[in-house]
Amino acid sequence: MGDFNLALVIVAIVVCILVFLFNIYLLINYQHPDDANQAYFPKFVVVFGLSIAAISILMLPADVANRQACQHAIYNGACNLTLPMKELWLAIYIVDAVLVFFVIPFAMFYYEGDQDKSIGKRIKSAMCWVVITAIVCALLLGILYGLAGKADFTVRHLSSATTSFPNSFDFNSGQQCIGNSARQCSAYSASASSETTWTMHATFPEYIVALATIVGSVLFTIFGGVGIACLPLGLLFSFIRRPKAVITRSQYIKEATELGKKAKELKKAADALHQEERSGSKGRKWRKNVKAVEKELLLLEDDVKALEEMYPQGEKAETAWAMTVLGYLAKLILGILGLIVSVAWVAHIVIYLLIDPPISSFLNEVFVKLDDIWGLLGTAAFAFFCFYLLLAVIAGAMMLGLRLVFFTIHPMKWGATLMNSFLFNVGLILLCSISVIQFCATAFAYYAQATAAQEIFGHNLQSLRGIKYLYKYNVFQIGFIVLAGLTFVYYAAFGWRRKKPSGRFQLSS
Repeated sequence: MGDFNLALVIVAIVVCILVFLFNIYLLINYQHPDDANQAYFPKFVVVFGLSIAAISILMLPADVANRQACQHAIYNGACNLTLPMKELWLAIYIVDAVLVFFVIPFAMFYYEGDQDKSIGKRIKSAMCWVVITAIVCALLLGILYGLAGKADFTVRHLSSATTSFPNSFDFNSGQQCIGNSARQCSAYSASASSETTWTMHATFPEYIVALATIVGSVLFTIFGGVGIACLPLGLLFSFIRRPKAVITRSQYIKEATELGKKAKELKKAADALHQEERSGSKGRKWRKNVKAVEKELLLLEDDVKALEEMYPQGEKAETAWAMTVLGYLAKLILGILGLIVSVAWVAHIVIYLLIDPPISSFLNEVFVKLDDIWGLLGTAAFAFFCFYLLLAVIAGAMMLGLRLVFFTIHPMKWGATLMNSFLFNVGLILLCSISVIQFCATAFAYYAQATAAQEIFGHNLQSLRGIKYLYKYNVFQIGFIVLAGLTFVYYAAFGWRRKKPSGRFQLSS
């Protein structure tokens, strides 16, 4: 038993190191050339935040494996030698909340501060905003915790008469208890009037996790519901709309000339906005124009990429075209696999969560049977489904690209992502990762039973005063399924059509 637990600790350490190195690789390859060799603090926050998000997703499979480490224990104290998962869960999500609500906003305020100001003034300005945010959050958390930070559990008062200890035990569906005169325990047949509500104060860390989960659940329902459909269908329709052949040189010159004119106009507009910024006239109109220029720049980059795909150049032009074709074939394969996983997710939510009582435990049974084949096969499949849900959230956010009340979706591009966009997306991933874990702990309650995650996200969270009704009536699950269905209908009706660029200059068909 001790050897198994030691192996689990070693695997956890190795996975954390690999996750950290992989996130450094992502940062290096996604960052904009303008951020090279600078903005080190935002970069550290990005790598650390992505690592926390990935580790939090992996902790649920680790929690299951940790539970299995002592299920065959021959003495009561064996489980004390396993990982302290409840403490790890609370620690990881408190760090998550601190990053989302304090550290990432500070890094964004600092990064987007006036470059002409000194470092000290930029830090002071960012700190002012963060301190104000911290005071408001602390007041809200304190008031909410004092007024509604309680968990209400429905309990039933049970009592039973005593009886002589029998010489033999014979229990069946007709006799569940000891004794010959009574075929059912008094506790078993207790009336509904014996039910009462037992109230206890939730711990403050658990309450922080609960509120962060509610905020993340709203975003998760919107982005996840859209993403679970658009992630595979976007890949499939991207293959359908792929360039079928290489364009001629004359057509390439014509399109490149138009894009060049567009680039000059955008540069001229950007210079004018920068001049307005220097003069201090940063009003609502200025911000609106900045967003318009950013949108046009993204459209221009998409047009340039499409043009390069249709007319590869250089000595390895044929190789580039072959790689483009293989890339679209990969999208086809991944789209088909993703569609299978998305359908399985939607079916599982309907069968196991929305229908009461559940028709079947579905994917829970699949994971259990995979564990019977090989000890970690079910855990690996379980981790894959959790990760896929997080990818669906990211895909939904990128697909919508809409302007919300307080912020705008920041796109991420390979080799062209500024740190403010990086920080925003890391905050979004961190916030939604809490809800993904809670959603998975609920959806796979049978497979993840008796885990620390089930205790935090299952029993305690769904019993908190006020919050419990959102889970009692499956508000988030229903919203998820509705948005997934609407997105599927939208793609079925319009996804097969070739997208028309909304910028001024469009590629010729």
